[in-house]
Amino acid sequence: MSDTQKVAYKRVMLKISGEALMGDQGFGLHPPTVERIAREVQSVHEMGVEICMVIGGGNIFRGLQGSAQGMERTTADYMGMLATVMNALALQSALEGLKINTRVISAITMNEVAEPYIRRRAVRHLEKKRICIFAAGTGNPYFTTDTAATLRASEMACEAIFKGTKVDGVYDKDPAKHDDATLYKTITYDEVLAQHLGVMDASAIALARENSLPIVVFSLDAEGGFKGILDGSGTFTTVRD
Repeated sequence: MSDTQKVAYKRVMLKISGEALMGDQGFGLHPPTVERIAREVQSVHEMGVEICMVIGGGNIFRGLQGSAQGMERTTADYMGMLATVMNALALQSALEGLKINTRVISAITMNEVAEPYIRRRAVRHLEKKRICIFAAGTGNPYFTTDTAATLRASEMACEAIFKGTKVDGVYDKDPAKHDDATLYKTITYDEVLAQHLGVMDASAIALARENSLPIVVFSLDAEGGFKGILDGSGTFTTVRD
């Protein structure tokens, strides 16, 4: 049996926040943290899994915060999209330092630093075992990178979205504040929406539900957490029907 046959999923979308790249800093990129995440991705890539990625931009600029401070919302959102391109290039550099072929694919055309988004070309990259990092969200304001990740995962025929967070799954209450918080092993899309559990924004959850795309919530801080889920171990919550 090959490694690819052993794993739970053969093509996945990894969604991480921009904040995940800043380590213990309050802002920007922390290169050792970027390299650690690249090694987590490498461990799954070596299992034969095809990997797409979407990274937020909140460590550099968050459109909603800019809008709240008086900036015109569309402009603020485009600035947030550009922040995701910077994060994508940083992670591409770290992955290619590990000898993994990686493509940054931007929804906003910037040919000098990234490929434009062409679905068939992106699928071909995945088939050739290249990692595809989708940057600049959907290319449209008013949509989050959670929604972009769900959209691209659907277009790439991913079998699941892996949402890397600070906690190892979805709890009924904040585990940092409540010792009696209970981890859900599985939970439905409707329960996530009804209980406002904050797994992803409502648009992303609704799109995942429409396309029967499971969302696996796990801790990106736990070493080996990403690989562990794919080889049948690890702690996580699956959001599905």
